[in-house]
Amino acid sequence: MMNTTLMLNARRLRATLLAMVLAIAVAPAALWAASLDQAKSQGLVGEQVNGYLGVVAENAPADVKALVADINQKRKQEYQSIAQRNKTSLDAVEALAGKKAIELTPAGQYVRPPSGQWVRK
Repeated sequence: MMNTTLMLNARRLRATLLAMVLAIAVAPAALWAASLDQAKSQGLVGEQVNGYLGVVAENAPADVKALVADINQKRKQEYQSIAQRNKTSLDAVEALAGKKAIELTPAGQYVRPPSGQWVRK
């Protein structure tokens, strides 16, 4: 019984995270989505294994850095909410979100896997 409950919670958590990552990645109504897509396609911003965006280029403009900070703050709030709803740790949610975000990153954009080095997917 306990294993079944844990499996159901894990499935719910994965489904919730996938929906959230997809919403963040493809939210056309959000003003920042176009800017984020541009920043990613220009190689300025990438997805990280920790579930947050990172600035790839050290010389990225201040507005790109501000965009990354704003989106990461929103992601953290959502991750905390998901963790509370699913009675799991923030670290677990961040790790799963990072994995999904990297999987969903299109070829040609940057990701930072566990190795810690930015790579073009």
